[in-house]
Order: sequence, then structure tokens, then C-alpha cells
Amino acid sequence: MTIDWLTLQYTAHAEFTARLNAVTDWNAPTPDTDWNTRQLVTHVIEEQQWVPLLLEGRSLRHARSLKRPLSSDLAAEWAQYSKAATDAWRSAAPDAQVQLSYDTVTVTEYLREQVSDVTIHTWDLARATRSAETIDEELIAAVWTVFEPQKETLEASGLFSSPVPVPEHASLQSKLLALTGRDDRLPLSA
Repeated sequence: MTIDWLTLQYTAHAEFTARLNAVTDWNAPTPDTDWNTRQLVTHVIEEQQWVPLLLEGRSLRHARSLKRPLSSDLAAEWAQYSKAATDAWRSAAPDAQVQLSYDTVTVTEYLREQVSDVTIHTWDLARATRSAETIDEELIAAVWTVFEPQKETLEASGLFSSPVPVPEHASLQSKLLALTGRDDRLPLSA
């Protein structure tokens, strides 16, 4: 299966934008118990701030010095940094090297990671805003190819909670969420 990660990056950002437009309570809880809605959205925007800086070949230290604090208008910040990231992905050479905090990877590997992060947090935001939780099937299938091979190490990374057992007949989206410690069968706890 050939995956068009550039198209899926656009899809992931459109999905996130739709959920962001549903935010009415920035302090609402999210499935990620460490973050409320504002913190979750801030995290996703800050990840997008890095993209153009790192794809231009900057070191982490230099890129960090160029990042600016976000304003309180997170919807406007998302629009700005989502576009900047999308433009940067489109002009980057897929095999170019990118320095991340944990390794140096190709642009394509970084793109896969970023699409996956936005996708998982789209569901978190959907749950927090009580908006549509079903995410594009092609996007879910692609992100599954990123997370499923790592199922034994996701929890150990410290970035995800323990996987949640789900029935074999569960949807691929439910299985993907379960790998990251999310259970879409449970209501959001306040």
C-alpha cells in the first residue's frame, strides 16, 4: 500500500480544524488527562511551529530561539502555523534529513510522525468538544501503519498510556486509539 503522506497531512489538519471550530470551553477536560482543551491545542500548534524551522535545516537550538510565544487566539495561531507547516512539507525534499530531539530522520519519517500526532489529538479534541469523533478512514489506516509496529514500545516511550484491550471486531479507529491508551467506549471524565 502506497501512502500519500502529504495529502494525509492536509486531511489531518482539516480534521483538526473542524474540531477546533467546535471549542466553546478552553478549560474542558480531554482524554489526555495531563491537558485541558487549551493545553492540548497549544501542544498541537507548538508542534506545527517547529515544522518550517526544522525543514529549513535549522538545529533544534536555533529553531527554539526563533519560536515565538502563542497569543491567546489559538484558532488564529492554528490557522497561521497549520498553513506554514503545510507549505513547508510541500516544498521539502522527502529524503532530506531533519534533526529532532531524539534522532535525525528523513522528512518523510518526520511527516508520518506529525500526521500521526495531529490525528490522535484530533480525536482527543473531538471528545473534549463533544463533536464528531469519526476520523477519515484513510487517515486512520495510514496512522495505524505507524503505531501498530510500535505497539510493544509505545507505553515505554512515556508519551502514551498503557494500551487498552479492545475486541477483535472493534473498528480500526478504536484499535488505533486503544494502542495509545485511549478508550472510545468510555465517557470523558471531568
